[in-house]
Amino acid sequence: MSTPLALPASLQILAQQRWDEFRQMPEFESNLHEHQLSIQQAFALSDFIFQQSIQSPNFINELLHQQAGPVSEDIYQPLLREKIQQITNESELNRCLRQFRNQHMAAIAWRDLLNLQSIEQSLLQVSELANQLIIQANDWLYHKLSERYGVPQGEFGPQPLLIIGMGKLGGRELNFSSDIDLIFTYPEQGETSGGRQNIEHQQFFTKLAQGLINSLHNMTADGQVYRVDMRLRPLGDSGPLVMQFGAFEDYYQEQGRDWERYALLKGRILNPSSAYTEEVQQILKPFIYRRYLDFSTIESLRNMKALIQQEVRRRGLVDNIKLGQGGIREAEFIVQSLQLIRGGRELSLQLHSLLAAVKELINLDMLPQDDGTKLVSSYLWLRKVEHCLQQFNDKQTQVLPDNEQDKLRLQHVMHCSSYAEFLAQLGDYCHFIHSQFLLLIGEDKTSEAESISPAQQAAFDLWQLDLDEPECQELLAPWLEPAEADKFREQLIDFSQRLKSSRIGQRGYNTLNSLMPLLIVNVLHCEELPTLERLERVLLVFKAILGRTAYLELLLANQGALTQLVNLCSASPWVTEQLSRFPLLLDELINPTTLYNPTELHEYPSELRRALLRVEADDLELQMETLRQFKLSQQLTIAAADIANALPIMKISDHLTFLAEAVIAHVIDIAWQQLAEKHGEPHCQQAGPRDLQNKSFAVLAFGKLGGWELGYGSDLDLVFVHSCEGNELTQGLKPIESSQFYFKLAQRILHIFTTKTGLGILYDIDMRLRPAGQSGLLVCHFNGFATYQQDEAWTWEHQALCRARYIYGDNGLLKDFNQLRLAVLARQRDVSELRTQVVEMREKMRLHLAKGTEELFDLKQDQGGIADIEFIVQFLTLAHCHAAHSVAKWTDNVRVLESLVESDFISAADAQSLKDAYLTYRNQNHRLSLQNKTFTLYTAELRAHKAQVMRIWQTIMQ
Repeated sequence: MSTPLALPASLQILAQQRWDEFRQMPEFESNLHEHQLSIQQAFALSDFIFQQSIQSPNFINELLHQQAGPVSEDIYQPLLREKIQQITNESELNRCLRQFRNQHMAAIAWRDLLNLQSIEQSLLQVSELANQLIIQANDWLYHKLSERYGVPQGEFGPQPLLIIGMGKLGGRELNFSSDIDLIFTYPEQGETSGGRQNIEHQQFFTKLAQGLINSLHNMTADGQVYRVDMRLRPLGDSGPLVMQFGAFEDYYQEQGRDWERYALLKGRILNPSSAYTEEVQQILKPFIYRRYLDFSTIESLRNMKALIQQEVRRRGLVDNIKLGQGGIREAEFIVQSLQLIRGGRELSLQLHSLLAAVKELINLDMLPQDDGTKLVSSYLWLRKVEHCLQQFNDKQTQVLPDNEQDKLRLQHVMHCSSYAEFLAQLGDYCHFIHSQFLLLIGEDKTSEAESISPAQQAAFDLWQLDLDEPECQELLAPWLEPAEADKFREQLIDFSQRLKSSRIGQRGYNTLNSLMPLLIVNVLHCEELPTLERLERVLLVFKAILGRTAYLELLLANQGALTQLVNLCSASPWVTEQLSRFPLLLDELINPTTLYNPTELHEYPSELRRALLRVEADDLELQMETLRQFKLSQQLTIAAADIANALPIMKISDHLTFLAEAVIAHVIDIAWQQLAEKHGEPHCQQAGPRDLQNKSFAVLAFGKLGGWELGYGSDLDLVFVHSCEGNELTQGLKPIESSQFYFKLAQRILHIFTTKTGLGILYDIDMRLRPAGQSGLLVCHFNGFATYQQDEAWTWEHQALCRARYIYGDNGLLKDFNQLRLAVLARQRDVSELRTQVVEMREKMRLHLAKGTEELFDLKQDQGGIADIEFIVQFLTLAHCHAAHSVAKWTDNVRVLESLVESDFISAADAQSLKDAYLTYRNQNHRLSLQNKTFTLYTAELRAHKAQVMRIWQTIMQ
């Protein structure tokens, strides 16, 4: 070892002060005077050594005794075993581990800072010390757990908790003051045996792992053994603490990512060799090393390095000897990338140690002798500096000192005459490492013209870097207040955590890493909604497609589609919900031209027919899925047009209504064909040759569907009737009576509509308006329906008939229904009695259904709302239709009001007030549906409309 330089003056003063304090202690022994120079130097160079000496004065004597000859890393196993054998409880274990660690780490620091051993020896000693502390603590805890719960037996005897040390611990090149990254696994599932309380192996090993982490990680009066980081385990923080071999293997085969290959390259099983350790190695090696020359690794490593450079730039880590340009991390990249690329073919490269790997790369002529030798010397010089920085005060740091005392310490230990000389040497070593790195990884070709915007840079940093709250606040300052920036960060962290537990695979992971910064830029620039809510909604969709790489790639390849997604989610939680529940709708976002232009009204039947042409007639399941997909995609297009204000409210309802009618017709055709194939068609005495449009069957629409006023998510009020005379058997393989055929037809129609598939139900169907309501037949003969309407129906059912419309069936039934409807509506009534019945029904509805408050308006049921307008129109229709049949021509309220004006049953001014209020309410209702809301805040406009409706109600209904 080289002779150390004399301490700089200021350190000599510190050395003398600490020596004086030390020798005043009662435990001070006079023989230490002969070692005064070494002790003073150590005290001046390390606060940690001085503190250990003050706390344990015998430490110095023991250290000087050890130092008599070369110190081997093999000493730790017997020394620690001797101490642990005397321990009876976990408190004693924790104290023993910490005191043993502190004593021997201080001894290593002594030898390092006084340059009494090489850095290679120090790395081995630090690593072996950690190895023994972890394994012997684990063995003690295992024995204690076994006394209570028994032993988890396996194929090769008692099963161990296999502990994989990652990073520099795995490579036997651990930092002086470092976190330790661990992964736990165990061989087989089963139940322990021989204990007072047998438990599942998973429970046993989880308890053991938790106990081990606590013993190492928890801070006590004696400090901490190691900070334990478990985030590198399968599925990260969201994964199980321990994983059985089978699940362990499945994870790396199915979900393992490139960065995990890189991390596991240094992963070493800390336990003594056994048949179980061999099994783990056989699981990991095929994942880490490919059997072919794996040049794809270069791109993955380049991406990882880009993240490091981004973090250095973001945080200004220019003095970081690990992460900075030409630092320790780049040296590791050079060696480990060559190992990953060639290690599958060259088994001799499958090494944990960087130093051993460089020697083998030189032997295989994959690294020139001179370059390899200089790379090792540069790397070791930096590792020596790293050790010094951490040994000054047992603090994990790779940042050059910013205070004079530590600068003097560093230049002294590194044999430099000045700090400037030290920096010059540092620059030379880092320059060489970086030049070698560029030879392997390649220069960054990004030109000035390709430079990214501040928003893009911020988005990249937000997603890729582990930023704290102040950094996020600074980054998002142009767009968000500090509190909002914190919540924005929390949402991204939550999504990132979910990502770790999803089966996304490397391809999806790579796609998402490219996609997320684009998404963040879109979210920050979108003007529709507060940013936090906008991000939350889009991430809801992203969570639904994490396992579907094709959709992620669609959004990445079609950034216009990504913009449409952000816009639509910003505008509507209903759309967000649809997209998250049914990701196939994302296909609709690709072409904005079609997205905002719904199908022509008359084209819905033919478009649906084209969609069903691809489906076999006997494949009911696929027919049901196709119907649902068609309805969902068409509704999304209608909603997009609605959000963009491309269509007025009545046109939106028209589109939703025509879409529903097209679906109803096709459902009936499908149900009819399937029944006819099985049972044959019904034989109706009055009917001639029958086709799909002449089934002696009809569908009557009531409510919103009847009035061309459907909204998003509206159910369909339907009544089924038939006109088949006679009840003869059908002419099929399994004949049934005609009435039974129509009953089965109604059942099949409802089955197709309401069965919940992967795409949900088709529509909710409400059949309560059929004769006799829920206790009535699903389908009845038209004559029975007519008799009921004429002789038994209540006034409220005649009100419903005002909005009833014939939407499916042959012309004969259409004519019969229109005649019946007119006859019932045109019946002359006692107007006073009618008014009483209508008002009573409205009051009963309001009492049970109205949910508005002083601030919130229930648009449908509150006084002056939609129901009041509908009741006014229905009352006037029933009261005056006998005098003017034209008021029964239409079923939608707007055109009925126009007919009532033409017949002088309401003033043009009042009718206009009702129409204006009605259209405003309906438009607002559509907006509420898109926002997944039921009530709206009162505005001056709404209060004015409400007052007008209430005034007209008073005039007409009182």
